[in-house]
Amino acid sequence: MIIIADGGSTKTNWCLLDNAGKKVYFNTEGYNPYFVNSEYIVNSLKKGLPKDLPYDQIAEVNYYGAGVHNEEKASVVVEALKQVFVNSHVFVGHDLLAAARALLGDKAGFAAILGTGTNTCVYNGEEIIHNIDSAAYILGDEGSGCYIGKKLLTDYIRGYMPEDVREIFWETYKLTPDDVMDAVYTKPLANRFCASFSKFVYDVTVNINYSRGIVQASFDDFFRNLVSRYPDYQSYTFNCIGSVGYNFRNVLEETAIQYGMKVGRIVRSPIDDLVQYHINKSVR
Repeated sequence: MIIIADGGSTKTNWCLLDNAGKKVYFNTEGYNPYFVNSEYIVNSLKKGLPKDLPYDQIAEVNYYGAGVHNEEKASVVVEALKQVFVNSHVFVGHDLLAAARALLGDKAGFAAILGTGTNTCVYNGEEIIHNIDSAAYILGDEGSGCYIGKKLLTDYIRGYMPEDVREIFWETYKLTPDDVMDAVYTKPLANRFCASFSKFVYDVTVNINYSRGIVQASFDDFFRNLVSRYPDYQSYTFNCIGSVGYNFRNVLEETAIQYGMKVGRIVRSPIDDLVQYHINKSVR
């Protein structure tokens, strides 16, 4: 038996693949090592994983996660997983590698993530060969759920949000501008807090031009500051994984075309294609 996991900053999708090829899917919260430590991950997994998981029969765990940018950050996740899956070989890779393998398999091309955070890369069919750092949610992450949420919250705090939208925002969340500032600057996991408001942008049914404008500006920043910085970027097809890219795919496709890129696959979650990648890899 093997486990394949795709971990974002908000949620982790897991798949247990048994020896007969049966797939069992389950979810836990996300574990970005920039925001949580090994102890936090262990405690969360013990609560969140299925109680009947056959730990002693799992030969390997292939975990791809947000924030696993280097050996130090990867070790935070590795240490936690080894405490939970004590008999398993543990591999921890970047969620961007998961996106590339899910979107492109063994083919070369361009892959992106647009979820709670953002990332992009050029992939050679096996590994990532070029990545422009997204600079995370404070300095960058253009186009992400967090970025969209920050734009909305900034408008709310500054009084720029149209009154009809502001009324619905208040009815939905009952948050004052001071509450927002407190959540962002004094409480943990501010990235998740900000990203949660991208759902409001998606769901709000009044003043569509306003909400669409926030998304358009966010995706334009994403292409201008990240995607278009890759050499010969227009020679690649644009492929993307993530709930934000998927939910706002009409705007995303328009923006990609404006920047001269053909649109390929836009997928909500990589887990199914990532599982298939590992199945194909095992039979090669």
